[in-house]
Amino acid sequence: MAAVRSISTSTVHVADSKESCGRIELNPWDLRLLQIGYIQKGFVFGTPVQDRDTLIHHLRTSLSDALVHFPLLAGRLATTRHEDDDTVSFFIDCNDAGAVFVHATADGVTVSDVVETGYVPSVVHSCFALNGIRNYEGVDNPLLGIQVTDLVDGIFLGCSMNHVVADGTSFWHFLNSWSEISRGSINLSKPPVFRRWFPDGMDTPIRIPRTCLDVERCNEDVVQPSTRERIFHFSKKTVAKLKAKANADIGTDKVSSLQALLSHVWRSVIRNRSLDPNEETKYRIVVGARQRFPELPDNYFGNAILGTSLTMKPKELTEQGIGNPAWRMNRTIATMTGESLKNSLEYWPASPNMATMSHGEALLTSSSPRFDMYGNDFGWGKPMAIRGGSSNKVDGMLTLFCGAEEGSIDVEMCLFPETLEAIASDEEFMDTVTN
Repeated sequence: MAAVRSISTSTVHVADSKESCGRIELNPWDLRLLQIGYIQKGFVFGTPVQDRDTLIHHLRTSLSDALVHFPLLAGRLATTRHEDDDTVSFFIDCNDAGAVFVHATADGVTVSDVVETGYVPSVVHSCFALNGIRNYEGVDNPLLGIQVTDLVDGIFLGCSMNHVVADGTSFWHFLNSWSEISRGSINLSKPPVFRRWFPDGMDTPIRIPRTCLDVERCNEDVVQPSTRERIFHFSKKTVAKLKAKANADIGTDKVSSLQALLSHVWRSVIRNRSLDPNEETKYRIVVGARQRFPELPDNYFGNAILGTSLTMKPKELTEQGIGNPAWRMNRTIATMTGESLKNSLEYWPASPNMATMSHGEALLTSSSPRFDMYGNDFGWGKPMAIRGGSSNKVDGMLTLFCGAEEGSIDVEMCLFPETLEAIASDEEFMDTVTN
């Protein structure tokens, strides 16, 4: 498949430079993400009504208008070194250094090449700006990168955003807002709130021991094992059946649709990995804090997530139905109360722990099918498909997307090729997948 070729690269600034959010201090939810990669999600669109030059001009202009409402995305991370205790603190400097906007082309690549195969073609990774950038590198790199890649019969619109600045909820808040503006809206339906929330009495800025920022390890040129990504589609009907089965297995009605689906996926991955049946395997879950914190405004723009995990032995997973792991997942999430999340924030500065990405036997779920993805109409219709970039892709990463049909869910599995091939031959699993 043809390589992606850059046509132009430009810097997009805030349309009204009078708008500024100054300096934004970062809380532990933000800071713990310094060493992982940017969020990368993109849209596949059919051919827009405008010619390509008009389209690029329109998107660049509407992005500049959107940055009026999201000026921090045109800024940079900034640091202060504290020599007295060998620490460093980070903040967002809303200096309007600008977002990067790339126009590129993938010669000979069609929409069907991108969306009609279960596997995600490698060309998709090249449809994003700021590839390979870690969040802490936002000191010298844009916090937001947009790339529009011409396809033979459509475009790919990719967005890369520094994860220290925003979580998935805020990432999609921005894209929903930009698409509103692109369609001609003047006033946003959800104006963002940028000021970070801190527990009472927490000193700011938060100082991090320089030894906690293992930048040298992050920059090591290590050849990572090869993984591939494949999209598995689950219809609304199938998701409902899995939920009913999980609840029936354990005699409850508390298991959610998503917990049942993830239990089903977890069991299949474990069945198709060569693991010791009695050695515990871990599932890492990212839990949202917004609904657990009445202190957070509805339009809070930043990170409000925290990870937790549960463990089970492969033997338990494969020999039992989906109900037991789904119920354990439900109970683990239930322990993540507002009080426990607040406590984790309060304790973090005394002993900072950073999120990392590594290949291993754990599974990790990112994103959410609850985000409004297919509602992003920039003025020429809704997207045909959603795809992710190469950032944070390690063996065991499961990325969740809402399906194009209401109530359906797409799961992108990033796994070693042999595991994906084995899953494709797993009848129990594939019987629930819709082509």
